[in-house]
Amino acid sequence: MKKIVIISATLRKGGNSQLLAEAFAAGAKEAGNEVEIVSLREKSIAFCRGCFACQKLGKCVIKDDANEITDKICDADVVVWATPIYYYEMSGQMKTMIDRANSLYSRPYKFRDVYLLSCAADDDPATDAGAAKGVQGWVDCFEKANFAGKLFVGGVNDVGEIAAKDGLIKAFEMGRSIR
Repeated sequence: MKKIVIISATLRKGGNSQLLAEAFAAGAKEAGNEVEIVSLREKSIAFCRGCFACQKLGKCVIKDDANEITDKICDADVVVWATPIYYYEMSGQMKTMIDRANSLYSRPYKFRDVYLLSCAADDDPATDAGAAKGVQGWVDCFEKANFAGKLFVGGVNDVGEIAAKDGLIKAFEMGRSIR
């Protein structure tokens, strides 16, 4: 059994990337894993100040929700980022959370596998290339971590529109494959 944390970076309740996260979680739970979805929608996360105090302290000096989320990432075996794609890139809230998780670099993190789930109105398969590159860059900073996979579902814009695509099935199967 693996401990999986899914960071849902959409601010839209019931958004398509949230539905991807929930499908992935259902598959991972069916496979016997412990899964937690953390939604950034109701969290207060300030921008990183670039002070690097977190490297000495093991946590950020800013008092908001980012430290609690970073602790969950640190203790997970698997990290999953789920984001809508805005202008060919991850959402701003996801990027802000990645920046604020900088304290992980100097900590004994457990995660080995990192996944990216994303969706966008544009259905060009290259639409998520910027987000994938950003996640790969984050993973590259952790020598024991691996960018284990990604799933992009294009051609979805309205809330729940993803239900008409096979992306939820693919997300479920991706989650279920984790053992």
